[in-house]
Amino acid sequence: MSESSDMEAFDNVIIGAGPGGYSTALRAAELGRRVALIERDATMGGTCLNRGCIPSKALITATHTIDTVHRAAELGVQAHVDGIDYGTLRDYRVHIVETMTQGLSALLAHRGVTVFRASGSLEPASDGAGATTRTVRLVAAPGQTDVLRSDEADEPKPQGASLELHATDVVLALGASPRPLPGNPFAGALIDSTKALELDEFPASAVIIGAGAVAVEFASMWNAAGVDVTMLIRRDRVLSHWDRRTGVTLTRELVRQGVKVVRNTAVRHVDTGANLGATVHYMQGGPSGANGANGTEHTVEAEMVLAAIGRDPNTDADWLEAAGVRRDADGYVTCDPLGRTSAEHVWAVGDIVAGHALAHRAFEHGITVAEAIAGLNPKPVDEASVPQVVFSHPEAACVGLTGREAIDDPRFNNVKETIYPMMGNSRMLMSGVGGSMTVVSGERADSDHPDTPEVLGVHIVSPVASDVIAEAEQLVGNHVALSDAARLIHPHPTFGETLGEALLKADGRPLHTR
Repeated sequence: MSESSDMEAFDNVIIGAGPGGYSTALRAAELGRRVALIERDATMGGTCLNRGCIPSKALITATHTIDTVHRAAELGVQAHVDGIDYGTLRDYRVHIVETMTQGLSALLAHRGVTVFRASGSLEPASDGAGATTRTVRLVAAPGQTDVLRSDEADEPKPQGASLELHATDVVLALGASPRPLPGNPFAGALIDSTKALELDEFPASAVIIGAGAVAVEFASMWNAAGVDVTMLIRRDRVLSHWDRRTGVTLTRELVRQGVKVVRNTAVRHVDTGANLGATVHYMQGGPSGANGANGTEHTVEAEMVLAAIGRDPNTDADWLEAAGVRRDADGYVTCDPLGRTSAEHVWAVGDIVAGHALAHRAFEHGITVAEAIAGLNPKPVDEASVPQVVFSHPEAACVGLTGREAIDDPRFNNVKETIYPMMGNSRMLMSGVGGSMTVVSGERADSDHPDTPEVLGVHIVSPVASDVIAEAEQLVGNHVALSDAARLIHPHPTFGETLGEALLKADGRPLHTR
């Protein structure tokens, strides 16, 4: 089709259909807005559904089965692993992803959201600083010759090589991308998490550079599947920005299960030649005692090297500045607590806003922005109540403040850390893994009851920590008094009971512990 000059009006135009974008679209449509959602990929869901949360957890679910079988003899069950059928494993992963993305597409259609497969950009405001409407330009997505449009459950229809949409409000949900090593782009055997999830087979050996959630999850998953895994971490423990006890406990469990964890390193370069495999050059130790700054040089070879050192916001397009959207020194879009950017009628959600780069945070961003646009005056997203989860074996989860953060914060007095001995819990004992539980409590000086301790943070390493943390998030996010939280009854015997026991101990009324 030839280029179209037609312009169509929407209440909300959203660029990006990841968790932040599609949650904005769903809530806005629910509020009666006419919504357009723009996505350049062939499927909805962004990184989370297609290249992150969902496919990785599908693989983690499969490899947890291997862990269970390996421990079967200890429990009196005769079982063994004959190997991995990678074709079936791939089909399982693809089936889970397709089921989720197809379900999302159906939900968007049901809510009446118009979906465009295209690359979108925001045009500069045509009516000056007080702009009341914005224009979004669409061009064909990579690999396509036309902008494609889907209304309700219809098949996508070509709209021409380009198209312009008129919007009362525009929401930017551009997402983030894996960060490469400085001066060492992803190539060959040096891969990012996206490529790692697309591998047809697990490598025989792997070096993982990084100590955050992605690095730990791949280390745990690959190790369970029999991969020879080496982790190069900058500090003395994984999850070094979390509660110290959590990071130390999880590091110990990874080592106990066979992961080689090399501490205090600084990676200098990764060689990826014509042959298979890669060589990592790194520094370790030295007088500084940190990050290998003044240490000795070492090398390690592996079939694959996964660099998992973080993600960068997708905000380097020239049109952002031209449209009046300001960014900070790290590339994050600057906005107020409700997501308003420096450009009139332009909002931002998800990973392009500084804070926890997590899908569930992006969901709440999307809901908040949709409601703010509709004039409902929602509460801003509370970063302190965003739970973090690592789906390793065992899992790690946290919400709220660490003890050190609470002590350093002038809003809180009489801060206390309570450590619960996890192996006193029968389900933990049955699990065969170690764990930890820390409850942070303190008095909030600016509350109506400044002498009443509240639950300020919870930090867990255990099986199903990802589920237990949901209760802790309610306690932290709702500023629940410690004495009230400790009165809640937990079913016995469960992993969730560990939180109940820890709260009792924090409240000075320990039951099954001293």
